[in-house]
Amino acid sequence: MPLRLGPVKFPWGEKKSHEDDPYWDFFINAPAADLANTVIQMIRNAPEGNVFPKKAELHTPEITSTHVKGMAQYFGAELVGIAKLDGVASRPLQPEADPPRAVAAEGQKEDPENALPFAVICAVHADYDPRTAPGIGGQVPVQNGLFITFVLSAWIRELGYRATIMRNADADALAAKAGLGTLNSRGRLVTRQFGTGVFVADAIYTDLPLAADG
Repeated sequence: MPLRLGPVKFPWGEKKSHEDDPYWDFFINAPAADLANTVIQMIRNAPEGNVFPKKAELHTPEITSTHVKGMAQYFGAELVGIAKLDGVASRPLQPEADPPRAVAAEGQKEDPENALPFAVICAVHADYDPRTAPGIGGQVPVQNGLFITFVLSAWIRELGYRATIMRNADADALAAKAGLGTLNSRGRLVTRQFGTGVFVADAIYTDLPLAADG
């Protein structure tokens, strides 16, 4: 009779097992002395690729949204939602601006041809809040989120549609708008799956025809 083994649990894989480990505290909380020792800056500094000149033939926005979410999950996203952008937020923005600025001048009529009407929101589970855990380990959710949004936005551009990662967008608010959870009193996302233990990656603004959630 074959022997069936249950799931193996390693004690060092749990957050509580590291509470008295000074090396782990350094890993989670000590900022990198040289940012070249992290991949975060490498991904953020990578140039955005070109949009393929011919648009791919798509299904309905609902089916396309399902494909986008499935692709995001394949890349590692644990929660994915789509929010409809309104007003100035739907115009093409300058990602490097702080805060991002609409290209269209104030009061100028928006050109529908240049609008980016949707935001794709991806989130990952986070044992430590990257906002308060600046170490290489504490920034792992940021690293994972950057990888997901970088590859997903590249895939959308290869389909012939614009996709820009917006670092300064209010990702938590957009995540709530996309139905991923609700905002607490501090404006942080609270999800059914992970509570507040979640990190929302930079939003992807796109003109890919999608169906909004929420």
